[in-house]
Amino acid sequence: MADQSTSITPHHLTTSTHCNQLIRSTMFRIASTINRAARPTVSQLAHQATSSLPRNFSTTTPNNMKVLAVLYEGGKHAVEESRLLGTVQNELGLRKWLEDQGHEYIVTSDKEGANSELDKHIVDAEIVISTPFHPAYITRERIEKAKNLKACITAGVGSDHVDLTAANEKGLLVAEVTGSNVVSVAEHVVMTILNLVRNFVPAHEQVMAGNWNVAEIARGAFDLENKVVGTVAIGRIGERVLRRLKAFDCKELLYFDYQALDPQKEKEIGCRRINDLKEMLSQCDVVTINAPLSESTKGMFNKELISHMKKGAFLVNTARGAICNENDIADALASGQLSGYGGDVWYPQPAPKDHPWRKMRNPLGGGNAMTPHYSGTTLDAQIRYAQGTKDIIERYIKGEEQNPPDVIVEKGDYATKAYGQREKKKQ
Repeated sequence: MADQSTSITPHHLTTSTHCNQLIRSTMFRIASTINRAARPTVSQLAHQATSSLPRNFSTTTPNNMKVLAVLYEGGKHAVEESRLLGTVQNELGLRKWLEDQGHEYIVTSDKEGANSELDKHIVDAEIVISTPFHPAYITRERIEKAKNLKACITAGVGSDHVDLTAANEKGLLVAEVTGSNVVSVAEHVVMTILNLVRNFVPAHEQVMAGNWNVAEIARGAFDLENKVVGTVAIGRIGERVLRRLKAFDCKELLYFDYQALDPQKEKEIGCRRINDLKEMLSQCDVVTINAPLSESTKGMFNKELISHMKKGAFLVNTARGAICNENDIADALASGQLSGYGGDVWYPQPAPKDHPWRKMRNPLGGGNAMTPHYSGTTLDAQIRYAQGTKDIIERYIKGEEQNPPDVIVEKGDYATKAYGQREKKKQ
């Protein structure tokens, strides 16, 4: 079948042949009348030449695109720290670069409701940029009313906030900055595991409150050494988590994934694949979720699946909040089926003030290691994903092929298996 997807036409700054000739002839006349001792620069000549053109003439294309970015608010922190590139205030560092090419750049944090800035500007935007930390939910409804939309770019990793089916139907490019924050997230996972296993949060809260009760904390604190740790999915982040955990002399490192690691990698890491998820969960003292959000993983960790986990296990989720059923997680923690739950991902984001994960506790009064979604937006990660976003846009403008690992969907088809797609659509 022929590809019926919408073609992606880049915008270049162009001039007509006639106007190019006019510029050159005007520059020649100016240059010929100038005293050699006071010869102007080339840029001065160009300015004088273009200033003599008709007022309604533009050296840029009349179809310059609108780029819409939905980022999180940085407030005074972004003013004081310019490396907070992923904020509304610092705009991924893209404004001058885009505007110098004649493109319009709209940056906002307002993304909720029919009257939001997102809904106002997506109507004629050609590119929409969002982040996993303050996601603009690009629904089918929004895609259908976005008549000029050609590309959705994630400044970071994880494009589940885009309706990928609708994006495919419209032939959109959906791309993300693959690998930009995998180290940042992997480190956060290890930190969260240690926080939970060592009962760190209640210990810190205790001393901040002016109290001192070692027994109260120690009764819920363990060593990570000699424990079984498993990851659900072993992509770029899951693999890095296990590599870092190797140093803790865990009893065993396990993974569940539809695709096995290379045997040499398994040997290097010292990990073992389990083909059945429930079997792996039953063996683990600690489980970390590192899978993308897809139709197959949405709501995966519910009451039934959690019942197969070892009683008193710890669960860490830095993947996506919607992979876990929020009420079932809170109930499992309250009952002691889980000793702890931690991570930084919620659904929706920002999380409402009454979200059950904000205040849930285990029977001992601890077990909650939740944070805002910041694991992948360290200052180091922001530099990487800001540059990566620019690279994706630049390739788009020039009509060049995107870096294959960055592409999620393109030309009406999936380019990755990460979101549940197992086979390429037959042509």
